[in-house]
Amino acid sequence: MAAPLVQIQPSSASPAEPARKPSWLKVKAPGGPNYVALKHMMRDLKLHTVCEEAHCPNIGECWEHKAATFMILGDVCTRNCAYCAVAHGTPAPLDAGEPQRLADAVAQMGLKHVVITSVDRDDLPNGGAEVFAACITEIRLRLPQTSVEVLIPDFKGNPEALRLIVDARPDILNHNLETIGRLYRIARPGGRYPRALELLDRAKDLNPELLTKSGIICGLGEEWDELLGAMRDLRAARVDILTIGQYLRPSDQHLPIARWYTPDEFAELKRYGMSLGFRHVESGPLVRSSYHAWEQVEAATA
Repeated sequence: MAAPLVQIQPSSASPAEPARKPSWLKVKAPGGPNYVALKHMMRDLKLHTVCEEAHCPNIGECWEHKAATFMILGDVCTRNCAYCAVAHGTPAPLDAGEPQRLADAVAQMGLKHVVITSVDRDDLPNGGAEVFAACITEIRLRLPQTSVEVLIPDFKGNPEALRLIVDARPDILNHNLETIGRLYRIARPGGRYPRALELLDRAKDLNPELLTKSGIICGLGEEWDELLGAMRDLRAARVDILTIGQYLRPSDQHLPIARWYTPDEFAELKRYGMSLGFRHVESGPLVRSSYHAWEQVEAATA
């Protein structure tokens, strides 16, 4: 059955970046006891988190709940996406001890659900897929009851890299679409819109029982109908879980914000996504790919 038409009309966009951040995007500065302890532990174990590297606005809330998204394969990306705060350049050599240290951190935190992502490593034959697989294996050995979610790069469409990760049997495989096809050349020059969708669809071919997930950031200059089209494309690729959030400009060197989406618009996007058949849609101004990830797993498997 065709999804119902979305009735809400988005607010008009302005070619200039909005000057003032809306009240619904203001968050409390991090600094609670769990936040401080987790920060020290990450440094002691020489680990990176996307929470810090990508300047996530939810770092205070998530770290106080002892939830973090680990970033493997270093902290320097071989790509230069125009919306991303992660440093780009020439990465350091691989760290053979990283999977073991990551599993140590997961054990120390007592996590029931862990999210692992990485920088792009186009300098490596399989983009670092073997390290993803090793991290999953190490966590499974120590904490078999902990669910594992991986947020992976596109590996330039390398099917063997994807197979390595799927064969390691993560509970959720995530690859973020990020934006509409028209904006890929500007926002994500190292990626390809069709390639992102193909990766997600191929993961289902490799393991039909695997939960797949993707995310979109709003406010880069997309039109409302284009945004709905991207959601339909993801559902056609058999994606189970969708996250939708507001783009926040990391610095003056990154793409400007085309406009702020309102909480009502995010609520309508959630309703539309659920009507398309996604198992779960997390949609809100501050939503990021791993925001409340532990709750997303429960909702998608209920």
